[in-house]
Amino acid sequence: MKRYRNGEIWDFEHEVAVASNRQVILGLDGGTTSTVCICMPIMPFSDTLPDPLPVLARAVAGCSNHNSVGETAARETLEQVMADALSKSGSNRSAVRAVCLAVSGVNHPTDEQRILTWLRDIFPSHVKLYVRNDAVAALASGTMGKLHGCVLIAGTGTIAYGFTEDGREARAAGAGPVLGDWGSGYGIAALALTAVIRAHDGRGPHTMLESTILQTLGLSSADELIGWTYADPSWARIAALVPVVVSCAEAGDEVANKILKEAVQELALSVKAVVQRLGLCGEDEKNSFPLVMVGGVLEANQRWDIGREVMDFISKDYPGALPIRPKVEPAVGAALLAWNDLMKECLQEAYRS
Repeated sequence: MKRYRNGEIWDFEHEVAVASNRQVILGLDGGTTSTVCICMPIMPFSDTLPDPLPVLARAVAGCSNHNSVGETAARETLEQVMADALSKSGSNRSAVRAVCLAVSGVNHPTDEQRILTWLRDIFPSHVKLYVRNDAVAALASGTMGKLHGCVLIAGTGTIAYGFTEDGREARAAGAGPVLGDWGSGYGIAALALTAVIRAHDGRGPHTMLESTILQTLGLSSADELIGWTYADPSWARIAALVPVVVSCAEAGDEVANKILKEAVQELALSVKAVVQRLGLCGEDEKNSFPLVMVGGVLEANQRWDIGREVMDFISKDYPGALPIRPKVEPAVGAALLAWNDLMKECLQEAYRS
Protein backbone atom coordinates (compact mmCIF):
# COMPACT_ATOMS: atom_id res chain seq x y z
CA MET A 1 0.00 0.00 0.00
CA LYS A 2 1.46 3.35 -1.07
CA ARG A 3 1.53 6.21 1.44
CA TYR A 4 1.71 9.85 0.44
CA ARG A 5 3.04 12.91 2.25
CA ASN A 6 3.06 16.42 0.78
CA GLY A 7 1.80 14.93 -2.51
CA GLU A 8 4.78 12.56 -2.88
CA ILE A 9 5.19 8.85 -2.24
CA TRP A 10 6.39 8.36 1.33
CA ASP A 11 8.74 5.44 1.92
CA PHE A 12 7.36 4.84 5.42
CA GLU A 13 9.24 1.59 6.11
CA HIS A 14 12.56 3.15 5.12
CA GLU A 15 11.97 6.19 7.36
CA VAL A 16 11.08 3.97 10.31
CA ALA A 17 14.27 1.98 9.77
CA VAL A 18 16.36 5.14 9.64
CA ALA A 19 14.69 6.53 12.77
CA SER A 20 15.26 3.30 14.68
CA ASN A 21 18.98 3.30 13.77
CA ARG A 22 19.49 7.02 14.38
CA GLN A 23 21.22 7.76 17.66
CA VAL A 24 20.28 10.95 19.46
CA ILE A 25 21.29 13.23 22.32
CA LEU A 26 18.92 14.88 24.76
CA GLY A 27 19.76 18.29 26.19
CA LEU A 28 17.64 19.71 29.01
CA ASP A 29 17.51 23.16 30.55
CA GLY A 30 15.39 23.13 33.69
CA GLY A 31 14.70 26.38 35.46
CA THR A 32 12.33 27.85 38.01
CA THR A 33 9.89 28.96 35.32
CA SER A 34 10.04 26.26 32.64
CA THR A 35 11.91 23.20 31.38
CA VAL A 36 13.04 22.75 27.78
CA CYS A 37 14.27 19.52 26.21
CA ILE A 38 15.78 19.32 22.73
CA CYS A 39 16.62 16.20 20.75
CA MET A 40 19.63 16.28 18.44
CA PRO A 41 21.18 13.59 16.24
CA ILE A 42 24.73 12.40 16.88
CA MET A 43 26.88 14.66 14.70
CA PRO A 44 30.15 13.58 13.07
CA PHE A 45 33.18 14.74 15.02
CA SER A 46 34.49 18.00 13.58
CA ASP A 47 36.29 21.16 14.65
CA THR A 48 33.38 23.20 13.30
CA LEU A 49 29.72 22.70 14.12
CA PRO A 50 27.05 22.78 11.43
CA ASP A 51 25.07 26.00 11.12
CA PRO A 52 22.24 25.76 11.85
CA LEU A 53 22.53 22.93 14.35
CA PRO A 54 20.33 19.92 13.52
CA VAL A 55 17.59 20.00 16.18
CA LEU A 56 15.12 17.17 15.63
CA ALA A 57 12.53 18.21 18.21
CA ARG A 58 11.85 20.58 21.10
CA ALA A 59 9.51 20.09 24.06
CA VAL A 60 8.55 22.42 26.90
CA ALA A 61 7.18 21.72 30.39
CA GLY A 62 6.86 23.48 33.74
CA CYS A 63 9.23 23.99 36.65
CA SER A 64 11.74 21.19 37.40
CA ASN A 65 13.58 22.80 40.32
CA HIS A 66 13.13 20.33 43.20
CA ASN A 67 13.60 23.15 45.71
CA SER A 68 10.52 24.86 44.27
CA VAL A 69 8.07 22.05 43.49
CA GLY A 70 9.44 19.05 45.39
CA GLU A 71 11.42 16.09 44.12
CA THR A 72 8.48 14.00 42.93
CA ALA A 73 6.95 16.77 40.81
CA ALA A 74 10.37 17.77 39.43
CA ARG A 75 11.09 14.20 38.38
CA GLU A 76 7.69 13.80 36.72
CA THR A 77 8.24 17.03 34.76
CA LEU A 78 11.67 15.92 33.55
CA GLU A 79 10.46 12.46 32.53
CA GLN A 80 7.49 13.92 30.65
CA VAL A 81 9.47 16.56 28.75
CA MET A 82 12.05 13.95 27.64
CA ALA A 83 9.29 11.61 26.50
CA ASP A 84 7.63 14.45 24.57
CA ALA A 85 10.87 15.41 22.80
CA LEU A 86 11.57 11.81 21.80
CA SER A 87 8.01 11.35 20.56
CA LYS A 88 8.15 14.52 18.45
CA SER A 89 11.46 13.44 16.93
CA GLY A 90 10.13 9.99 16.03
CA SER A 91 12.68 8.39 18.36
CA ASN A 92 12.50 6.39 21.56
CA ARG A 93 14.66 5.70 24.60
CA SER A 94 16.60 2.97 22.83
CA ALA A 95 17.92 5.60 20.37
CA VAL A 96 19.36 7.80 23.12
CA ARG A 97 23.17 7.79 23.34
CA ALA A 98 23.69 10.62 25.86
CA VAL A 99 21.67 12.91 28.12
CA CYS A 100 22.80 16.19 29.66
CA LEU A 101 20.34 17.39 32.26
CA ALA A 102 21.13 20.93 33.40
CA VAL A 103 18.69 22.07 36.08
CA SER A 104 18.52 24.80 38.68
CA GLY A 105 18.72 23.48 42.21
CA VAL A 106 21.74 21.26 41.48
CA ASN A 107 24.05 22.85 44.01
CA HIS A 108 25.91 19.90 45.52
CA PRO A 109 27.30 16.49 44.45
CA THR A 110 24.47 14.84 46.39
CA ASP A 111 21.98 16.64 44.12
CA GLU A 112 23.80 15.33 41.05
CA GLN A 113 23.96 11.78 42.40
CA ARG A 114 20.26 11.69 43.30
CA ILE A 115 19.25 12.74 39.78
CA LEU A 116 21.77 10.39 38.16
CA THR A 117 20.29 7.49 40.14
CA TRP A 118 16.77 7.92 38.81
CA LEU A 119 18.05 8.73 35.30
CA ARG A 120 19.81 5.38 35.36
CA ASP A 121 16.44 3.75 36.10
CA ILE A 122 15.07 5.27 32.89
CA PHE A 123 17.88 4.70 30.38
CA PRO A 124 19.98 1.63 29.51
CA SER A 125 23.42 1.32 31.06
CA HIS A 126 25.28 2.28 27.85
CA VAL A 127 23.70 5.75 27.79
CA LYS A 128 26.07 8.49 28.96
CA LEU A 129 24.45 10.66 31.63
CA TYR A 130 25.54 14.14 32.73
CA VAL A 131 23.90 16.29 35.42
CA ARG A 132 24.88 19.93 35.86
CA ASN A 133 23.52 23.19 37.20
CA ASP A 134 21.46 25.03 34.59
CA ALA A 135 24.03 27.83 34.54
CA VAL A 136 26.55 25.46 32.94
CA ALA A 137 24.22 24.88 29.98
CA ALA A 138 23.68 28.62 29.68
CA LEU A 139 27.44 29.16 29.47
CA ALA A 140 27.74 26.42 26.86
CA SER A 141 24.98 28.04 24.78
CA GLY A 142 27.20 31.09 24.36
CA THR A 143 30.51 29.26 23.87
CA MET A 144 28.96 26.49 21.73
CA GLY A 145 29.79 23.74 24.17
CA LYS A 146 33.16 24.93 25.47
CA LEU A 147 33.40 25.34 29.24
CA HIS A 148 35.52 28.46 29.59
CA GLY A 149 34.61 31.92 30.82
CA CYS A 150 31.72 33.19 32.90
CA VAL A 151 27.95 33.22 32.52
CA LEU A 152 25.55 35.60 34.19
CA ILE A 153 21.94 34.47 34.35
CA ALA A 154 19.34 36.97 35.46
CA GLY A 155 15.81 35.77 34.96
CA THR A 156 13.41 34.77 37.72
CA GLY A 157 16.54 33.95 39.74
CA THR A 158 20.17 34.81 39.20
CA ILE A 159 23.57 33.12 39.31
CA ALA A 160 27.09 33.71 38.01
CA TYR A 161 29.09 30.62 37.09
CA GLY A 162 32.56 30.30 35.62
CA PHE A 163 35.11 27.80 34.35
CA THR A 164 38.81 27.96 33.61
CA GLU A 165 40.27 26.06 30.66
CA ASP A 166 41.82 23.55 33.06
CA GLY A 167 38.45 22.70 34.59
CA ARG A 168 38.31 24.77 37.78
CA GLU A 169 34.89 26.23 38.48
CA ALA A 170 33.26 28.77 40.78
CA ARG A 171 29.85 30.30 41.33
CA ALA A 172 28.28 33.27 43.07
CA ALA A 173 24.66 33.92 44.10
CA GLY A 174 22.05 31.41 42.94
CA ALA A 175 20.99 30.57 46.49
CA GLY A 176 17.32 31.47 45.96
CA PRO A 177 15.26 34.44 47.13
CA VAL A 178 15.36 33.60 50.83
CA LEU A 179 19.16 33.77 50.83
CA GLY A 180 19.28 36.81 48.60
CA ASP A 181 19.19 36.45 44.80
CA TRP A 182 19.55 40.21 44.56
CA GLY A 183 19.45 41.49 41.02
CA SER A 184 17.15 38.71 39.84
CA GLY A 185 13.68 39.28 38.47
CA TYR A 186 12.25 38.12 41.78
CA GLY A 187 14.62 40.38 43.72
CA ILE A 188 13.75 43.46 41.65
CA ALA A 189 10.00 42.85 41.85
CA ALA A 190 10.07 42.01 45.57
CA LEU A 191 11.82 45.28 46.31
CA ALA A 192 9.21 47.10 44.24
CA LEU A 193 6.37 45.48 46.16
CA THR A 194 8.09 46.38 49.42
CA ALA A 195 8.45 49.98 48.21
CA VAL A 196 4.71 50.11 47.50
CA ILE A 197 3.84 48.96 51.02
CA ARG A 198 6.35 51.38 52.58
CA ALA A 199 4.98 54.28 50.56
CA HIS A 200 1.42 53.34 51.46
CA ASP A 201 1.97 53.21 55.23
CA GLY A 202 4.30 56.23 55.37
CA ARG A 203 7.65 54.53 55.97
CA GLY A 204 8.96 55.21 52.47
CA PRO A 205 8.89 57.91 49.81
CA HIS A 206 6.04 58.31 47.34
CA THR A 207 6.53 56.26 44.18
CA MET A 208 4.55 55.78 40.99
CA LEU A 209 5.19 52.06 41.47
CA GLU A 210 2.17 52.05 43.79
CA SER A 211 -0.42 53.17 41.26
CA THR A 212 1.21 51.36 38.33
CA ILE A 213 1.52 47.98 40.05
CA LEU A 214 -1.99 48.18 41.49
CA GLN A 215 -3.38 49.00 38.05
CA THR A 216 -1.41 46.15 36.46
CA LEU A 217 -2.75 43.66 39.00
CA GLY A 218 -6.30 45.02 38.95
CA LEU A 219 -6.23 45.97 42.64
CA SER A 220 -7.85 49.04 44.18
CA SER A 221 -5.54 49.59 47.17
CA ALA A 222 -2.14 48.65 48.53
CA ASP A 223 -3.87 46.75 51.34
CA GLU A 224 -5.09 44.26 48.72
CA LEU A 225 -1.51 43.75 47.58
CA ILE A 226 -0.74 41.77 50.74
CA GLY A 227 -3.43 39.23 49.95
CA TRP A 228 -2.37 39.04 46.29
CA THR A 229 1.26 38.39 47.24
CA TYR A 230 0.66 35.58 49.72
CA ALA A 231 -2.16 33.93 47.79
CA ASP A 232 0.53 32.50 45.49
CA PRO A 233 4.05 33.70 46.36
CA SER A 234 5.68 31.73 43.51
CA TRP A 235 8.95 33.23 42.34
CA ALA A 236 7.99 33.53 38.67
CA ARG A 237 4.65 35.21 39.48
CA ILE A 238 6.42 37.92 41.47
CA ALA A 239 9.23 38.29 38.91
CA ALA A 240 6.68 38.97 36.15
CA LEU A 241 6.37 42.51 37.54
CA VAL A 242 9.88 43.51 36.39
CA PRO A 243 8.63 45.27 33.21
CA VAL A 244 6.45 47.48 35.41
CA VAL A 245 9.50 48.50 37.47
CA VAL A 246 11.45 49.25 34.30
CA SER A 247 8.63 51.37 32.84
CA CYS A 248 8.41 53.40 36.05
CA ALA A 249 12.18 53.92 36.03
CA GLU A 250 12.05 55.08 32.40
CA ALA A 251 9.32 57.53 33.41
CA GLY A 252 11.70 59.05 35.97
CA ASP A 253 10.53 57.45 39.21
CA GLU A 254 13.40 57.74 41.71
CA VAL A 255 12.45 54.67 43.75
CA ALA A 256 12.25 52.45 40.66
CA ASN A 257 15.56 53.81 39.36
CA LYS A 258 17.23 53.10 42.69
CA ILE A 259 15.97 49.51 42.64
CA LEU A 260 17.37 48.91 39.13
CA LYS A 261 20.71 50.59 39.90
CA GLU A 262 21.12 48.36 42.97
CA ALA A 263 20.24 45.34 40.83
CA VAL A 264 22.96 46.29 38.33
CA GLN A 265 25.53 46.55 41.13
CA GLU A 266 24.52 43.18 42.58
CA LEU A 267 24.67 41.40 39.21
CA ALA A 268 28.06 42.92 38.42
CA LEU A 269 29.30 41.94 41.88
CA SER A 270 28.37 38.29 41.23
CA VAL A 271 30.39 38.27 38.02
CA LYS A 272 33.36 39.98 39.67
CA ALA A 273 33.38 37.41 42.49
CA VAL A 274 33.61 34.53 40.00
CA VAL A 275 36.23 36.26 37.82
CA GLN A 276 38.42 37.00 40.82
CA ARG A 277 38.21 33.51 42.29
CA LEU A 278 39.14 31.87 38.99
CA GLY A 279 41.60 34.50 37.79
CA LEU A 280 39.85 34.72 34.43
CA CYS A 281 41.11 38.26 33.95
CA GLY A 282 44.80 37.33 34.42
CA GLU A 283 47.31 38.92 36.76
CA ASP A 284 47.02 42.32 35.11
CA GLU A 285 43.19 42.01 35.04
CA LYS A 286 43.18 42.67 31.30
CA ASN A 287 43.02 39.15 29.87
CA SER A 288 40.04 38.48 27.63
CA PHE A 289 37.37 35.96 28.56
CA PRO A 290 33.84 35.27 27.32
CA LEU A 291 31.02 36.66 29.45
CA VAL A 292 27.76 35.00 28.43
CA MET A 293 24.65 36.96 29.40
CA VAL A 294 21.33 35.12 29.64
CA GLY A 295 17.88 35.88 31.01
CA GLY A 296 14.93 38.20 30.63
CA VAL A 297 16.26 40.77 33.10
CA LEU A 298 19.32 41.34 30.88
CA GLU A 299 17.36 41.81 27.67
CA ALA A 300 17.35 45.32 26.20
CA ASN A 301 14.55 47.69 27.13
CA GLN A 302 13.69 51.03 25.55
CA ARG A 303 16.01 53.20 27.64
CA TRP A 304 16.74 51.31 30.84
CA ASP A 305 18.94 48.50 29.48
CA ILE A 306 19.96 46.48 32.55
CA GLY A 307 22.27 44.20 30.56
CA ARG A 308 24.19 47.12 29.06
CA GLU A 309 24.47 48.81 32.46
CA VAL A 310 25.86 45.60 33.99
CA MET A 311 28.37 45.25 31.16
CA ASP A 312 29.51 48.88 31.53
CA PHE A 313 29.97 48.31 35.26
CA ILE A 314 32.07 45.16 34.70
CA SER A 315 34.16 46.64 31.87
CA LYS A 316 35.53 49.33 34.17
CA ASP A 317 37.41 46.66 36.13
CA TYR A 318 37.77 43.96 33.47
CA PRO A 319 38.19 45.51 30.01
CA GLY A 320 38.89 42.04 28.57
CA ALA A 321 35.36 40.80 29.28
CA LEU A 322 33.77 39.87 25.94
CA PRO A 323 29.96 39.99 26.17
CA ILE A 324 28.14 37.19 24.35
CA ARG A 325 24.41 36.97 23.72
CA PRO A 326 23.82 33.30 22.85
CA LYS A 327 22.41 32.46 19.44
CA VAL A 328 21.06 29.14 20.72
CA GLU A 329 19.05 28.37 23.84
CA PRO A 330 20.56 26.73 26.96
CA ALA A 331 18.95 23.37 26.18
CA VAL A 332 21.03 23.27 22.99
CA GLY A 333 24.05 24.19 25.11
CA ALA A 334 23.30 21.17 27.29
CA ALA A 335 23.14 18.92 24.23
CA LEU A 336 26.47 20.31 22.99
CA LEU A 337 28.03 19.55 26.38
CA ALA A 338 26.87 15.94 26.09
CA TRP A 339 28.11 15.75 22.49
CA ASN A 340 31.55 17.16 23.41
CA ASP A 341 31.97 14.73 26.30
CA LEU A 342 30.77 11.84 24.16
CA MET A 343 33.27 12.70 21.41
CA LYS A 344 36.10 12.95 23.94
CA GLU A 345 35.29 9.52 25.31
CA CYS A 346 35.08 8.04 21.81
CA LEU A 347 38.49 9.53 20.92
CA GLN A 348 40.02 8.22 24.14
CA GLU A 349 38.67 4.73 23.43
CA ALA A 350 40.05 4.92 19.89
CA TYR A 351 43.51 5.86 21.18
CA ARG A 352 43.46 3.01 23.71
CA SER A 353 42.56 0.51 21.02
